[in-house]
Amino acid sequence: MFLFPLFLFCKEDDNSFITKFEYGAMLYENPRGIGCVKCHEKGDKDVLIAQYSEFDKKSKGMKMKSIIAPAINRVSFQLFIDKMTADKTDSKIMPTYFLTDEELKSLYYYIKNINKK
Repeated sequence: MFLFPLFLFCKEDDNSFITKFEYGAMLYENPRGIGCVKCHEKGDKDVLIAQYSEFDKKSKGMKMKSIIAPAINRVSFQLFIDKMTADKTDSKIMPTYFLTDEELKSLYYYIKNINKK
């Protein structure tokens, strides 16, 4: 169970070789395979990934459907963790990354601060 992270409200004054923001940026670009940036772009708006038509049994006609990557910079930490650690059999779109707790925290920190730099 994740506790609400206090580091999200702290100013980044990290003196390590790579900062939390830089590490998060690296994970956003290529966490383990396809990067978040491929679907979520800068994370500040919904992004249309694909549109397709599908047969609707109820109307017995074709219906347009869309796959949308949501703006992720507005999600809560808990929702972010829930989505990133969910059983991926529920979603055939979102990849599984197998990130550690520290990687998830750095990635979330980056997402929340990406458009502030």
